[in-house]
Parts: sequence; C-alpha cells; structure tokens
Amino acid sequence: MPGSVKLRLALPSLLVLLAALVIAGCGGGDDGGDGTADPASVAPAQAPIFINFTLRPEGETKQNIDALAEKIAGIDNVGDLIIGELENSASEDGEEFDYEKEVEPWLGKEGGLFLREYEDDDFESYGVAIQTSDEDAARAFIDKQLESEDEAPEEGSYEGVDFKVEADDGTTIGVFDGLVAMAEDEEAFKSMVDASDGENLAGEEAYSDAVADVPANSAADIYVDIGGLIEESGGEIDPDAKMLLDNVGIEPKEATAVASVVPGRDYLEVDVVSDLAGQEAPSGDASQLLGSLDSEAVGAVAFAGFGDQLQEAIDELDKEGIPGEIPPNQLKNGLKEAGIDLDAITGSVEQAAIFLTGRNEGTLSGVLVLTTDGSDGPTEAIESVGKLLKSLGTAGVTIKGGGGAKGFEVRSPDLEGRELTVLTMGNRIAIGFGSDLVTSVPLALLPGEGARLADMAEFKEAEEALGQTPISGFVHGPRALKLAESFITPGDSEFEGIKPYLDNVSAVAIGSEPEGDRAKAKLIFLIE
Repeated sequence: MPGSVKLRLALPSLLVLLAALVIAGCGGGDDGGDGTADPASVAPAQAPIFINFTLRPEGETKQNIDALAEKIAGIDNVGDLIIGELENSASEDGEEFDYEKEVEPWLGKEGGLFLREYEDDDFESYGVAIQTSDEDAARAFIDKQLESEDEAPEEGSYEGVDFKVEADDGTTIGVFDGLVAMAEDEEAFKSMVDASDGENLAGEEAYSDAVADVPANSAADIYVDIGGLIEESGGEIDPDAKMLLDNVGIEPKEATAVASVVPGRDYLEVDVVSDLAGQEAPSGDASQLLGSLDSEAVGAVAFAGFGDQLQEAIDELDKEGIPGEIPPNQLKNGLKEAGIDLDAITGSVEQAAIFLTGRNEGTLSGVLVLTTDGSDGPTEAIESVGKLLKSLGTAGVTIKGGGGAKGFEVRSPDLEGRELTVLTMGNRIAIGFGSDLVTSVPLALLPGEGARLADMAEFKEAEEALGQTPISGFVHGPRALKLAESFITPGDSEFEGIKPYLDNVSAVAIGSEPEGDRAKAKLIFLIE
C-alpha cells in the first residue's frame, strides 16, 4: 500500500468491514440521535441494496458480539482488535494514526452502504455514508490522510459540495449534511449529493415500511428491493424460480425483504421479513412433524399448508403440460384413467417434510414425508402406481407390504446403485431416494418409535433460541460439515479458510411465521 493508511482503509473500509462481518452495532432504524443524518438520505431512491449498521456497540449488544468473537475466533474485544490493527498498519507505513484522538471525536453512531448497477454477477457502483457529529473535524482528518498520498487528489465541487477524487482509483469523498460520504467514483458521489436534495431511499415508502420494525438490537439491517435487483440484472428471473414464486402468490418484481442480524451470547440470529407484494403470508405450524423425524438426519425442513401449494403446482403443471411428453390438460385425466386421482391425493395432503441422512456422497439419502387427513385416497393411489409400474415391465419394481405399511420399491440400474421406496401407513406417506433406506423410510412412518430430532439437546436449544417462532428447519452442524467435506476437493483453500469457523456451529435452525401481509423467518446459528 503506497504512502499511508488511506482513508478508504482507515475509515470507510473499516465500517464496511463491520457491516459485512456484522460485528458492530445496536441496530438500525433510528436517526442516530443528536441531530445526525440518516445515511439512507443520500442513497439513490432506486438503490436495490442498502445496508444500515451501527458503528459503536454498547451494553448487551457489545457483550454479545465479544462473546461470539471469543467462541468463534478467540478474540476478546472486536473493536479494540480492529482499531489496533489499523494503528499498527499505519505505523508500519511510517504514519501516525490515533483512533481515539483523530476519529472518535467526530464519528457518529450509524453508517450505510448502498450497491447499484448489478452487472455480470457484481455491482459496479457503491456509496458509503457515515454519520459525523463534527463536519470540520471529519474534513481535517480526510485532508490529513490524503495529503500523505504519493499523488495529490483532484479537487472539485458539485451543487455547493466540495469533494476530492483519489488519483489512483477515482474513489471520491466529501462531507455534507452531517455525513462523510465516499463513493466508487465521481459520478456515484454526485448521485449521493443529488439524492440528499431530491429523491432518496429514506423517502421511499417501500423502504421506510420495510425497515419500520427492524429489531432494536440488530447489528446490521440489509434491505433488498427484489424487483429493483431483477431490473438491474436485465429484468430476467429463472423460469423455475418464477413458477415457484407464482405458485405461492409472490410477485417478485414488487417484493422487498429486510434481513437483520442480531447477536446473542451463544448464537447469531438473522431475521428476514419479506413483503409478499400484497399476497397473504403462509401460515401454520409444522414443528411437531419436524421434531418427529429421524434423529440421525443431517438436516430437515418442514412445511405447513403444503397440500394447497401442491394442488396449485399440479394444476399449473396440468394446464401447461410437459413439452414432448404430455399435452396441456391431459396429465390429471391420463393418470385418473390409470386409477391415480391426483386431486384426491393433493386434497388429502396437509403437511410435508424433507430430511437427509448420510455422512458422504455414497451414503446420502433423502426422504420426503407427507401427512394426510387419513383418507384412503393416497394409499389407493400409491398401490395403483406400484401395480402400474409392475405391469409396464419397469425393471426392479417390488410391491411392498407388511406391518401395516403398503407401497413399492424400485431397484434399477438406471438409478445408479440407489433405490426409490414409496410407503404409506396411517396418515403418513414416505418417499425415499438413496442408498440406505432400510430404516429411514419405515421410521418416517412411525413417529412414536426410535430416537427423534425433538429428543436432541441441539434441537431443544434451537427451539429455545427461536422463542415464540415455530421451528421449521434444522441442520446438525458437525454432520453437515462432514457431509460437505466429502464433496470438497482435498486442499481446497477457500474451504480450509472458513472451516475453523464452521467447526464452532453446533446447529442451524429456521423458524417462520406470518406477520400481517409479510412473511417473517428467523435463522439461528448455534455457536459452541
């Protein structure tokens, strides 16, 4: 690094680092207090991504951040570490940098980062705004840092706002309206000045509504205008993803989402609230189904109200048909003639869950579990499918029965050493695919037998961390890491770099519930 500790490394980069690692703050959503400006007030109104973060952790939030840092990386005080590293870096470059004297007196409480111009899987433009309680002191610090550069920055003014452009990369910085503003280039900086006196993100109803109820103790709040992001990426969305969203009533081009990161002493929580563009948020509680699954699962997820979603998906598939295979409006009729009534099946389905077992690629298996209203339709349909496959001469089909379970199994060379098992009993259907289904599929039909997820200490801890939010997904940390390792090329440097941190994750839990016309989800990382 030529010359000195450059401003973009000494301050803006520090603050971006704090946001990215989510190690700062007492939460977003207020104006920072003491008459300081809202960083979103200089973000262009159409910015698709905006990250709001607090710069100075206090009280319980700081204690939780430091506790997590100690567990994950053996760091006692995150803030002191970063400041020390910056000061040491400056010293090594022959410069003096004293955070307590040069920065702390003018540094405000909040910062913000916006990203724009999404192109080729990357953003081409950004801007950072940091609250300052003393504009003159902030300018003096900037001037001091830039004076030590090998090449003097260019100076300019726009709409009465003075700024400087660094010679080596065009980074543009200035102080106005109670904010230190830094941008990718002069054009992006000028867009921030324009936003301050015109249309800006803070004044957008979609943004203000989305961040109105962010948790008071969040470390960072990440706002995403999903429609704006789609538009910037060319207006296209993956057809399969669009069909899925359409089936659950979400118009992605009108939706927004906010993710808030909340630190606890032994867990990290991410709250995601999504605007469903006026559609009704999904509701229901499938936590009991999730807890009844095999305790040997690597991970599992459960869905309430799955029957309605399945019905909509089947109706759409029937309407569109399968190109080259089934004409439109013929799928359900054709199967009904073979004794398989899809409407009767979907009409009886209530909840669904999927779980994975295995420790490597060779032993990986997955099981889909459906609960029904107990009617005979699903059992009759599964028996009909088995008999149909058998009559068509499908290789490796065996009709299964015994112990109250009915269904069929397929072992075929086409499945490359894996098997497909479909069984039903009582009000459950289990569909398994993999190499070791001897116990996992039958256990899925017998919720009262064997060890279950709900019996595990990690599962109970996850439920407790989620509070009143019903648990809908669970991942066993060590098992998931072992499975991931089996897919990673030995010596992969990127994986080896993050593995020490993953080693500390004992479990991951997901919970979800409706919040008015919004869907709210919680993601919990339990740290040991």
